[in-house]
Amino acid sequence: MKIGLISDTHIPSMGKEPPSQVIRAFEGVDLILHAGDVYTQSCIEWLERIAPVKASASWASSQREAAPRTSEPHLVEVEGYSIGLVHELQLTALADDVLPGAIGRRYPPGESIPKNLERIFLKPVDIVVFGYTHEAMIETHQGVLLINPGSTTMVKQVMKMGSVAILELKPEGPEARIIELASLSE
Repeated sequence: MKIGLISDTHIPSMGKEPPSQVIRAFEGVDLILHAGDVYTQSCIEWLERIAPVKASASWASSQREAAPRTSEPHLVEVEGYSIGLVHELQLTALADDVLPGAIGRRYPPGESIPKNLERIFLKPVDIVVFGYTHEAMIETHQGVLLINPGSTTMVKQVMKMGSVAILELKPEGPEARIIELASLSE
């Protein structure tokens, strides 16, 4: 199974719809997971022209900015994998600073990442997809694959073409890769 991962689209403040390069990046995906800061139902509908969508709500949902078909957090079970989907991943000792390399540098030794994630998703997870930081990352810690696809339109809080990710679920294990949207021609 091939899954498109996207986050922090910030529609309509960052444009009427996600960048058209997302269509090319998501060619052949069976499912799209949106890790929050969706803001409008039209963004989900745009993505659903590509594949079915599950979306996580963000803090903005309390301000009536999130699309109505989002929830926080999601647990998606497909192909024998449990995937946690959340906008802001808050791990013990890191708060919302789950940035590339931060877990390896600052996560307390001896603390269980799987148990921390089970507290969030209410079940053990194999994979976590999250957003919020606008920084793309793919890291495995204590047997859990953590993926942030980055933002499509804001990289490290600067307005520019960003990234998405592809997650492939295979019997031998999951594989993920970041796709820089600027590298795709329209």
